[in-house]
Amino acid sequence: METPRLDGRTLVLIGVALVTWSSAYAAIAYALPAFTPGEVAFARLAIGSLCFALWLLAKRPALPARRDWLQVALLGVTGLTVYHMALNYAETRIASGTAAILISLVPAATAALSAVWLRERLPLRTLAGLGVALVGVVMVVLASGKQVKFEPMAALVLVSVVASAIYFVGQKPLFARSSVFGVTALTFFAGTLGALPFAVHLPQALAAAPWPRIGALLWLGLAPTFVGYIAWNIAIHRSSASQVSSFIYFSPPIAVLIGWVWLGERPGLLTLVGGAVTVGGVVLANARRRAAPARAAAMEAKPCGHG
Repeated sequence: METPRLDGRTLVLIGVALVTWSSAYAAIAYALPAFTPGEVAFARLAIGSLCFALWLLAKRPALPARRDWLQVALLGVTGLTVYHMALNYAETRIASGTAAILISLVPAATAALSAVWLRERLPLRTLAGLGVALVGVVMVVLASGKQVKFEPMAALVLVSVVASAIYFVGQKPLFARSSVFGVTALTFFAGTLGALPFAVHLPQALAAAPWPRIGALLWLGLAPTFVGYIAWNIAIHRSSASQVSSFIYFSPPIAVLIGWVWLGERPGLLTLVGGAVTVGGVVLANARRRAAPARAAAMEAKPCGHG
């Protein structure tokens, strides 16, 4: 099975997803003093679900068949409820640098799961590119000056990694049978219901929280959640899950750039070098093969005896 090529539109969609997702780290950190990790997860998913509900009413895209609803619900709870709950709780106890390194395992986990589940071929070049990009991510995080240490709570981030890979890969076959928007919307409805038990005191927290903290929740629900997930899932639909997920390695460097622009946190030389290594690794992982096989096939198809 030939790996689909990444066209310009797919790259734009990936860029939109990565920029909005990278902004989520600051928004989560800003919201946590006023809300529990469970409340942040539920509010984010609930706002995203409301946006999807309005979209469904306006556009009426094709929804998954009833026989797929159980799979859709399981993917929503796994890839959204479990992912956000585990990551939010972990970030209250471990350094953000540690979380960034571990979350960067998502492309490798997605590639491995795609190879088993979807039979997506993983050339040696792709595996080498993923490894190079991971080295670049580690350089960026280590250069950020943040403490990087591993402790038991870091296991929750690994849970997020596995949950995210299952979500990305599990949706791919569903996209072939239903609309991307319909599948994504139903996973969000299921994920929101899964997080509901962790947000029973959210009304009281909202009443006591200052407006800027509430604004952080609104941003999380609208930009990284609604816009980000739609853009990402369309990109996965247009290409392979393992190929698109390799771009997650760009998230830590983008977060550094956002900190530079918004917070004036100027990156050092090692950070810039690490970012360049990351870019090189992703380019290597997604490099196209030369057209020699196609040329050879054309020569074989040429009728014999003409020369």
